[in-house]
Amino acid sequence: MPASCFADRLGDLIPLSPAEQAALARLEERERHLKRGAVLVRENDPAPEMFILRAGSMMSYVLLDNGSRQILRFLFPGDMVAITGLVYRDAPENVIALTDCTVAPFEKPALSRIVVEHPRLAALMVVYNQIERMALTDRLAGLGRSSAKARVAAILLEIRGRRRIVDREIGDSFLLGLTQEEIGDATGLTSVHVNRMFRQLENEHLIARENGRVTILDERALARTANFVNRYANLDLSWLPEPR
Repeated sequence: MPASCFADRLGDLIPLSPAEQAALARLEERERHLKRGAVLVRENDPAPEMFILRAGSMMSYVLLDNGSRQILRFLFPGDMVAITGLVYRDAPENVIALTDCTVAPFEKPALSRIVVEHPRLAALMVVYNQIERMALTDRLAGLGRSSAKARVAAILLEIRGRRRIVDREIGDSFLLGLTQEEIGDATGLTSVHVNRMFRQLENEHLIARENGRVTILDERALARTANFVNRYANLDLSWLPEPR
């Protein structure tokens, strides 16, 4: 496991100096292990800590008044978790482990030191959060405007893209690692409807499925179906300051 999973993530955007890598590694000096299904953050509880996900996968979600669940984000190694703790005293969302996980907890003063000592890292964190915000905006637009098939196609491309950031060896075939209920709670569909859309995508020879793995057979057609935009492409980072 790398000294800093978050440094690996930001380093995909722009090369980091040794001092910047060391500063990010200090955020991950402590580790906490969670079993699959464990709750890391509970909505409305005090939120004194934030985390870097070092291993495994997690999801964040909110519970609606009717008892249903809306999944907001799927989280993979290198992601910042519960970063809303920077601005809220109590957690506005739940975070649960989808697999056995390792997280690195840190508190606000640790991030404050990075902002003061490494302004470029602070700027990169703004970039990271804007990319995440746009991905969430795309999902929100899809919930209101896209067909069920487009929503399922988009989540497949999103998860494949997120897994590729962690494992650059991933090609057209990847482990989905989500239940149809979880996909439904992310896309506003029932699990029955998700299953129907999977079968439709298979019948159109856009994907194939076997033993929990999804293989994308026609990426261009699947992207058209999903109205998918890769939010990690076409970035303008020319404004970033030089490292100290």
